[in-house]
Amino acid sequence: MKPRTLATLVVLGALALAAGWYFGIAQEPQAESTTDNGRLMFRELPAHLGDATQVELVHGANTVRIVRDAATQTWGLAQRDGYPVDVGKLRALLTGLTELRLVERRTADPAELGKLGLDDPAGKDASATLIRVTDAAGQPIAALVAGHSRMRTGGTLPDEIYVRRPDENQSWLAEGKLDVDSDPLTWLDRDIMDIAPARVASVGITSGTTLLKLVKNGDKLTMQTPADHPPLDDGHLDDVTHALELLSLQDVRKDANAPAGDALGTSVFTTDDGLAITATPSKADGDLWVRFAVAATDDKANVGAKAEAQGLTERLAGWTYQIGGWKLKALIPTLDDLKAPPPPAPPKSISTPAAPSPPAPAKP
Repeated sequence: MKPRTLATLVVLGALALAAGWYFGIAQEPQAESTTDNGRLMFRELPAHLGDATQVELVHGANTVRIVRDAATQTWGLAQRDGYPVDVGKLRALLTGLTELRLVERRTADPAELGKLGLDDPAGKDASATLIRVTDAAGQPIAALVAGHSRMRTGGTLPDEIYVRRPDENQSWLAEGKLDVDSDPLTWLDRDIMDIAPARVASVGITSGTTLLKLVKNGDKLTMQTPADHPPLDDGHLDDVTHALELLSLQDVRKDANAPAGDALGTSVFTTDDGLAITATPSKADGDLWVRFAVAATDDKANVGAKAEAQGLTERLAGWTYQIGGWKLKALIPTLDDLKAPPPPAPPKSISTPAAPSPPAPAKP
């Protein structure tokens, strides 16, 4: 190939790339094309994660503060009195920070940052989220502003996200995935307990002066007290059996900070291996809040149940949980809640209308 021909092709190729770049990102601010060859954004972070005591996410008026308890070394949500967070979700965020790679410089124009979701994280209509990991002295271990994510359609291609450092206008396209959810409640560990229905041996329910006692008969609960009761609905009894299965919270407070509400009674669920779980529900502003106490019965509890009771007590003691209102009739049902519906009324008989009388004969 002649040198002149080669030079012409190079020029034409450069023009084509420039045109493709210009027309291909019409929805994004113009950016520099300088790459950074996949350099880790926080190369020193893995060595210092052990010093982290707080993770903070700021998005407009929303702030998530996750703090590590110095005594127990557990991570809790500051806005909920330090209640434990979802460890898997927190681990994914920290792992995402350690694996984040800067691959391409983008705009450094402050007026253009909003198009990448990298505006002021504290702004009223912010698109960006500030992520900050600090040590016990409040010094940042890692900090960045996270913007819009870009999903890659290829199965083996990593996700991408726009980022910048909090004190810089220079933005970057980075490879990696960050969970920047700024709703505090989404970070809570929502599992309360999981008592399989097959384990439930009896349920005692006290509401005012009313006492109901349900006991297992075969694989179903039946009513022992009161002995003289109307027919019961198997489905409603089954709901009671499942009341503590996969039980999850909607919100949580320390007992001292829980909303004051009307007490609804107590229910005690005992298991066939010797666990006793007392639920004390109340209603405040239309929401259902419940406190739990767990113990092992002396006569039936096996070693596993005693260990389970200790673990649940350590987890639940001192906390009041908001759960779905539909759980009320399963946790503390009334006799009317458990009654079978009345049988359908028999169909009304349809009477056959009498045949009309023949007309009287005409008089002559």
